[in-house]
Amino acid sequence: MSPDFVSTRPLLDKLGVKPGAKVALLDLDDPSFLKLLRQRTSDIVVGKPRTACDIVFMGAREPRDLKRLRQVKAWIEPNGAIWLIRQKGPLSALRDTDLIDAGLAAGLVDNKIASFSDTHGAMRFVFRLRDRPK
Repeated sequence: MSPDFVSTRPLLDKLGVKPGAKVALLDLDDPSFLKLLRQRTSDIVVGKPRTACDIVFMGAREPRDLKRLRQVKAWIEPNGAIWLIRQKGPLSALRDTDLIDAGLAAGLVDNKIASFSDTHGAMRFVFRLRDRPK
């Protein structure tokens, strides 16, 4: 794949949002993304959900934000995912390694990255198969 390769897949497909998915948003103030999500599912909660979700989209700006992963992992189904959304580029306070380390510390592993927007990237975290809650 060339460095200039740009995916033409729709964002929600890249992020694995299926029709009717239960989704939670945490610290992600992005009205255009919320509008896009609503085209695919009506089961969207801003903040902590009452029941387990398929996907949580969590914004992170600085290293201390990553400590919430331990708590947020209880919000997802055993086969669910948490997408951490952070600023791209040299001005970001967070590096890939910061996210990966925080995921491991929370008992999660990263298994996919995606471009969320021109300014933000996303990294997906899941339970290891052997660690999935029953």
